[in-house]
Amino acid sequence: METKWLEDFVSLAETRSFSRSAQLRHVTQPAFSRRIQALEAWAGTDLVDRSSYPTRLTAAGETLYGQAMEMLQALQNARAMLRGHSTAGQDVIEFAVPHTLAFTFFPAWVSSLRDKFGPIKSRLIALNVHDAAMRLVEGGCDLLISYHHESQPLQLDPDRYQMVTLGHEVISPYCKPDAAGEPLFRLPGKAAQPIPYLGYGPGAYLGRVTDLILKQSPVPIHLDRVYETDMAEGLKVMALEGLGLAFLPHSAVKKELRSRRLVSAAGPDLPGLEMTMEVRAYREIPVGKESPKGTAQALWAYLAKTG
Repeated sequence: METKWLEDFVSLAETRSFSRSAQLRHVTQPAFSRRIQALEAWAGTDLVDRSSYPTRLTAAGETLYGQAMEMLQALQNARAMLRGHSTAGQDVIEFAVPHTLAFTFFPAWVSSLRDKFGPIKSRLIALNVHDAAMRLVEGGCDLLISYHHESQPLQLDPDRYQMVTLGHEVISPYCKPDAAGEPLFRLPGKAAQPIPYLGYGPGAYLGRVTDLILKQSPVPIHLDRVYETDMAEGLKVMALEGLGLAFLPHSAVKKELRSRRLVSAAGPDLPGLEMTMEVRAYREIPVGKESPKGTAQALWAYLAKTG
């Protein structure tokens, strides 16, 4: 039996909805259903009455719900005590950060804290957006830093997680300039000669944002996908080689823009091919006997005050 099965079950008991709980647990609904079924197989009995809507627990499910709450709280308390054995660990703030933000936003942001908040000891855990969010959900970090756009929100329960806005990020199209300083590729492109496109892999957060930008374009965009990766830094390297056009966060290319190694690929008639995202920090709201690290709590209080 896996701990995440109990967390799934508690979520289902509280939301009374498979679809809503799947969103909150950052899994597809079929995967969420399979995990509930796996828990029922372990328990040897039905825990959910699937004939009713909203979903109701069986008598066995109600019994397990109370026990699961106690077990998960005990595990959280045990984790807090174990962390308390390490004095050094109390001083280190663990951040889960998507790869692109880890390369671009995070270093400058931590540097800015030195003057305004004071130096901090930090541990960076770089992941994709989904895994970074799961790291927070599963208690594997103190803070999650991630992008946010209203069209692509992170499904984090506001009753369980707090949020502050740290800044904003603009994503727009860039490419290498030619010898005269003009873009090698300029949108919207032509149907007979589509622009080589450096895109994000399936499921990448910035890929979904980019798809929305293209969908909202006032004119048809003609692209030929020639390369893809989940990481903006990987796309930037390919764009610097002149291999195509890529939609990149401004913080990832500001040095290259200053040196004119990259230029905007939006044509003069398409100034709106960009999107502004928030950069947000999230943390789990402290409950019960488990209190956050002193340094993490102090940082959060500062962010909440200045954000």
